Amino acid sequence: MTLTALFNKSIIVSGISFLLYFSSFLSPGNATSNNARLTSKDRVTTASPAVLVFSKTNGYRHKSIEAGKAAFTKMAADKNFTVEFTEDSTQFNTENLKRFKAVVFLNTTGNVLGDQEQAAFEKFIQAGGGYVGIHSATDCEYNWEWYGKLAGAYFLNHPGPKNVLNGKFYVVDKDHPTTKGMPAEFERSDEFYSFKNINPDINVLIKIDEKSYAGGKNGDNHPMSWYHDYDGGRAFYTAMGHTDESFVEPLFLNHVYAGLQYAIGK
Repeated sequence: MTLTALFNKSIIVSGISFLLYFSSFLSPGNATSNNARLTSKDRVTTASPAVLVFSKTNGYRHKSIEAGKAAFTKMAADKNFTVEFTEDSTQFNTENLKRFKAVVFLNTTGNVLGDQEQAAFEKFIQAGGGYVGIHSATDCEYNWEWYGKLAGAYFLNHPGPKNVLNGKFYVVDKDHPTTKGMPAEFERSDEFYSFKNINPDINVLIKIDEKSYAGGKNGDNHPMSWYHDYDGGRAFYTAMGHTDESFVEPLFLNHVYAGLQYAIGK
């Protein structure tokens, strides 16, 4: 065989080998594998939990709502979850609520949901949804008994005329994720709610020492944060969060994030 013939044969063999190698990437098996990788990536994106933050007010409006929204925006970016904000109560319908793992009531006040919207939210919780209440989330829906039990209590009063005071807090449950890293005792400034109609089934996380400030109405067992399973879902509430400063305070933000994780079911 001549040198030219050998050279041409070598080119043909190499070309066939290359085509066989390239076609292996187009085979059904590899196409499935590639699609599986894409699907897996899509699943990671889809799996990021979605949270609805609801801040409608029909009474006193806390200036700190805007600080709270900013805090949740940053938290979502840092912790890899999706957050949406609304004050539109019509968002509380069965189909829309299915998109979310938890709903945060951020300083809501007054009557904020209609009858059909209340029914949709009850269904959401009964299906395993989560609830997070911040500060004045207990100062709303006084005529909706189910909500009062979900939130864990209703607002009774706060000190006045000076409403933001310094007080001493005690961690009651040091083993719960929401209190991880907290000192056993600490002081902070906030508006300290007293409560009525406290649900006896709540699990208290943090309480306040009424001897450390004037105006408390709940005595030696004055809860400030708690959690409980309720009607098929999970609820976390903290009375902290009146001030703008709360929403840049690491202790408070870590507490809220862990409470959100509990509500989501993680």
